[in-house]
Amino acid sequence: MSQTNEASLRPFREDDVAQVRRLIHRTLDVSYAAVYPPGAVRFFKDFHSEAKILERHQEGDILVVEQDGQVIATGAIVDGDIFGVFVDPDFQQQGHGRTLMRELEARAKAKGIQEAVLSVSLPSRRFYESLGYTGFEDRTRDLGDGVQLAFWQARKALAEPIP
Repeated sequence: MSQTNEASLRPFREDDVAQVRRLIHRTLDVSYAAVYPPGAVRFFKDFHSEAKILERHQEGDILVVEQDGQVIATGAIVDGDIFGVFVDPDFQQQGHGRTLMRELEARAKAKGIQEAVLSVSLPSRRFYESLGYTGFEDRTRDLGDGVQLAFWQARKALAEPIP
């Protein structure tokens, strides 16, 4: 694939929903299938359905990184909760996730939110630690049929508390 254009960060548009879902589901298949059982991957895909993406769009801010007309990264913030931060596996480790997170945090901070909270999947802990997220709390979710979804809850202060 030719990468002739610079990647650009922009707000999500409703007509992006199918591309965003495909990006997330592809990333889940490539990056999550090696560390999570199939039932957990299905849970993640359901959590990132087109309907849920559109719901997050209505409730908060979704951003996309686009290159050559293709959505290569996405993330959302609803109040202080960050959701659905995914970078296409072909574009990972090129700074797109970091750029996306900085903008999501800036938007939250501009709204007066002092702390960002997110659920961290097993493959992404080191990335979020490098961004200053702390307080990693072990969490599990019972998905039924003996399937447990392991993850961490983490947080990051966005603004200095007002004395």
